[in-house]
Amino acid sequence: MDGLQLHTVCESAHCPNQGECFARGVATFMILGDVCTRNCTFCAVKHGLPAPPDANKPEHLVEAVKKLGLRYVVVTSVTRDDLPNGGAYQFAKVIEAIRSYDPRITVEVLIPDFQGSLSALEVVVASHPAIINHNVETVPRLYPQVRPQANYKRSIQLVKHAKSRERELLTKSGLMLGLGERREEVIQVMEDLRGVDCDFLTIGQYLRPSVNHHEVVRFVPPEEFEEYKNAGVAMGLTELTIHQASLHIPR
Repeated sequence: MDGLQLHTVCESAHCPNQGECFARGVATFMILGDVCTRNCTFCAVKHGLPAPPDANKPEHLVEAVKKLGLRYVVVTSVTRDDLPNGGAYQFAKVIEAIRSYDPRITVEVLIPDFQGSLSALEVVVASHPAIINHNVETVPRLYPQVRPQANYKRSIQLVKHAKSRERELLTKSGLMLGLGERREEVIQVMEDLRGVDCDFLTIGQYLRPSVNHHEVVRFVPPEEFEEYKNAGVAMGLTELTIHQASLHIPR
């Protein structure tokens, strides 16, 4: 990707499975640089003052899609609180460029919270991705220490509004375990997401990127993951994916 000046989340998050994903025709691209304006305590992505958005990014990303022969593209970004629309227009341009190249490619967007801006969210929805994904990451009680610049209710409302704007749009979220949450809190988050018609949920074990990041409070046993899977089925989630060992993917 170096020749196209692209960043993949696979590289920025130090994911060991990137070769496997590329082989399956799947890749996750970061479109607004690799420096985040926030500093969540679990995330390996760099924090600081990002560069302005790259106007050539949509074109470069389509070239990467062609070279890799991708059929499923996940488009994400760091959080860009420095931009008026949080980078929503860049998301839209990238989605439209991919759809223009080949409308058969499935595009999932993994978006930041846009500081709660529904108008920014609507820019992304209007570009017609197949799936809008926004990770709640953890339970509300842990937000002050894990995601101090985020807001749980704001994230839930983002998922709700995406679905309300386009009923055929699939919505998705992600939750990490092992940060100090309680079982009943996990179930409540699942219920909150299902209550706003979230279709897909991914639950994974948090792995500490370095000694400078939030500690792993515990490793969740397989039987507890199974409990959450059964609860998700009972709630009516279309799909609940369990990763008993996984690295965090931003947003």
